[in-house]
Amino acid sequence: MSSPEISGILENSKELDRLRKEQEEVLVEINKMHKKLQATPEVVEKPGDNSLSRLKILYTHAKELSETEVTVSTMLLNQLDALLPSGPSGQPRRRIEGNDQKRKRMKNDSDISRSSTSMRSQLEACSNLKGEQVAARVRLDEADKDEWFVVKVLHFDKETREFEVLDEEPGDDDEGGGQRKYKLPTSRIIPFPKKNDLSNVQDFPTGSQVLAVYPGTTALYKATVVNGHRKRKTDDYLLEFDDDEENGALPQRTVPFQKVVALPEELRQ
Repeated sequence: MSSPEISGILENSKELDRLRKEQEEVLVEINKMHKKLQATPEVVEKPGDNSLSRLKILYTHAKELSETEVTVSTMLLNQLDALLPSGPSGQPRRRIEGNDQKRKRMKNDSDISRSSTSMRSQLEACSNLKGEQVAARVRLDEADKDEWFVVKVLHFDKETREFEVLDEEPGDDDEGGGQRKYKLPTSRIIPFPKKNDLSNVQDFPTGSQVLAVYPGTTALYKATVVNGHRKRKTDDYLLEFDDDEENGALPQRTVPFQKVVALPEELRQ
């Protein structure tokens, strides 16, 4: 039994454990959406509400995780079968495979290959964020809730699926000052849109709730899109930030498109 074979089994076991934990997180979010829709079903009729589209995204993600879990489990079984003895000597294992069985095996092998490729692509995408600024959800010392702010990616560990990030904004003197580093899971990181790649840039219509960098700061807050004149994805957004009242009204503030991302589920009410 070689070391690479054992390493492969352990790696897939870790991936299986990670998938199941992520499935649990997604199911919690789905249940939250179900309770919300049961309590206030009329919310889906309000302009700008995306409850149903969000629920669809969650179900799609849950389906993908489930399919990937089956794939990884199949890979583990195949790895274990390859290491287990085939049976007592003199009693060779009988293997009779019809065309249907062969085709099924070929399809499973193809599914495993696609899933492995997809996972590698996701890991590579995370690794490629090194040096980039992203939005991160962090709980500061002695804080009673998480906050979102801009950080710089220093490194992504493919084994632990964790980002090492740097808060480039110096802290207050009473907080020790200086820049701070954090290690965060992928679920706490949101990449910003890129100016030179508009293929994955999301376009938020008027009335949409978003998470955006407040002008002149590195902090992100919940906001609502109010401008309806945007003609291109690269146009600035005009936003009204929650709790940003001045003289009894919410001022409209201009934010570049690359500093606006989809509102995370935990901030939706």
